[in-house]
Amino acid sequence: MASKDGEAVVGDGREETDAERADRNWNELLQEMRVMQTGTQILAAFLFTLPFQQRFTSLDDVQRTGYLVLVALAAAVTALILTPISLHRFLFRHGLKKRLVDNSTWFVRAGLAGVALLVAGTAALVFDIVLGRTAGTVVLVALLALVFSLWFAYPKLVERRGREER
Repeated sequence: MASKDGEAVVGDGREETDAERADRNWNELLQEMRVMQTGTQILAAFLFTLPFQQRFTSLDDVQRTGYLVLVALAAAVTALILTPISLHRFLFRHGLKKRLVDNSTWFVRAGLAGVALLVAGTAALVFDIVLGRTAGTVVLVALLALVFSLWFAYPKLVERRGREER
């Protein structure tokens, strides 16, 4: 476990100080945010091009509302993912790296949940437009179940098994 006085941390196979651990955790978080941001930007770009397509005017009210919800969600996810960067800028050189990592983790998790909704919602919208409402609903439910299983339930299972092995 981490020591409060900056001594080497023992117990997880690493020998690092609290500051070194915070730096490592921050760098790992940055890598995760880079991947999430790229995916979010690609989906947002796709969504932003849709109104300029000829067929966009033929969307019904449900599809148009769904589209606008997805655009707002893409903007919100972008804000969530970028918030840790803003926190870093404001807290830089204040000796609060651990607090920065702890708070940023919440925003990244919320962003991850938003990305799950964005991915499933975007796919559902496309299926709804191409194949119909039933197909869109099936894809939405199936993708939400898949993403929930892979991104949330499976990591909890791995964590539990890891604790049992210790």
